[in-house]
Amino acid sequence: MQGKKTYTPKLMYQVHLDNLVPQDNFYRKLDQVLDMSFLYKETAPYYGTEGQESIDPVVFFKMCMVGYLNNINSDRRLIEYCSNCLDVRLFMRYDIDESLPWHSTISRTRQLFGEEIFLNLFRKILSLCVEKGMIRGKRQAIDSAFVKANASLDSLIEKEVIEDVKAYCDELNEGSEYKLTLSKQEKKQENKPRTTLNSIHYSPTDPDARISVKPGKATHLNFFGQIAVDDSHHVITGAMADFADKRDSQCLPGILGQTIENLKGNEILIDQIVADTGYSSAEALRFCHQNNINAYIPNTGRYKPTREGFEYDPGNDRYLCTQGNKAILLFKTITADKNGHFRKEYRSSAANCSSCTLRSVCIGKNSSKKITDTLDKSYYDQMHEKMQTRYAKKLSKIRKSTVEPVLGTLINYMNMKRVNSRGIKQASKHVLMAALCYNLKKYMKFVRRTTETIALEQSMLAFKSLKRLEMLFYKEFEVLLVLNRFSPN
Repeated sequence: MQGKKTYTPKLMYQVHLDNLVPQDNFYRKLDQVLDMSFLYKETAPYYGTEGQESIDPVVFFKMCMVGYLNNINSDRRLIEYCSNCLDVRLFMRYDIDESLPWHSTISRTRQLFGEEIFLNLFRKILSLCVEKGMIRGKRQAIDSAFVKANASLDSLIEKEVIEDVKAYCDELNEGSEYKLTLSKQEKKQENKPRTTLNSIHYSPTDPDARISVKPGKATHLNFFGQIAVDDSHHVITGAMADFADKRDSQCLPGILGQTIENLKGNEILIDQIVADTGYSSAEALRFCHQNNINAYIPNTGRYKPTREGFEYDPGNDRYLCTQGNKAILLFKTITADKNGHFRKEYRSSAANCSSCTLRSVCIGKNSSKKITDTLDKSYYDQMHEKMQTRYAKKLSKIRKSTVEPVLGTLINYMNMKRVNSRGIKQASKHVLMAALCYNLKKYMKFVRRTTETIALEQSMLAFKSLKRLEMLFYKEFEVLLVLNRFSPN
């Protein structure tokens, strides 16, 4: 007989939340392995002794984790999701008939806690990964990605500075016997069309957000998300946010310094780092050298390993001409370029170059040959030699397969694409939460390889190789039979 189900609500129910959630549920397992009780002591200085009780700090962080694990960016949607999920309620210790906190409570609590609380939670989960054997520590791959700020380009306004120089001069000239005039450079600046730049514009919605763009993509107000990933099992060992108008090389000391401290707490030392060309600079290479880290970072395009027609003499710090009159370029002075970088200048004597047959090709109408080099040329030279080896090319492939998939996962599936709060400190918390949830998910899925499993895998590989040899033998035997059949003898 066909059945038909009808719903009849009862006046009283006798049900326990623990019985409604399966034993192999993800959040139930997570609650068993992750002890977050240390957060009560960490967050105690942020509360007073009077007034109403706040949201439980452990509940707050658990609720944030649920948002990042499920790629939920809105606090309103997060509360709705948590209210409808029985396993999440059990994870947060909220019964079926209990009301969850308001979404504004989540926003205010996120702003209340300092960045060090989020960093300590990140290090706690990182230590769990270390205990499980997921981190080797030998090699770290570093990369970055833009994180959209919670502000619109329409909110940009000009900074309140004296930008109209002519109006300022006119104001000073009134009633003064000394008249001010604009210089040629100031007149050029006055006639230039107004452009949107970080130097003259800012967003009052989020003053820390910066205008930035990637080739082929639209301009946005962004932050710079920086991460370091261990190449053993792709665990994130460092995560932070920085201003988006910086270069990667300027952010390297910050992210690498945090990664060193994170791993030092677990008695792990970094031996190598791998990064792309954007992280190449004299300051970055010097920082790696000072911390005894073997870096593999391709030099920038401005670096020239050799000078055509000239040979560098490191012992005497000079350049030798290998053609023409064999002139010698001696070190003369130290100058600064437009970016404020100091460079060494080498020049030849005008007498040597005046009678050279290659003068028109080499120096043109100048009186002598000039070569400029950075003060840290030795760092770039050492890096150039390392990057020519086969080992360095292998590391470049390892970097791409290590850190780039992690960044893609964080942006597309772990809620790191856009910050739902404002300020550089809130952006750092956002990146740290996305990174620790990524590590937590990998920690839950990771299965340690024991000696038994390794032996089983090796035996399976040996069996497959034997089967392959057997197939090859049968194929060769069939070929011999065919040849014998059509043989004239």
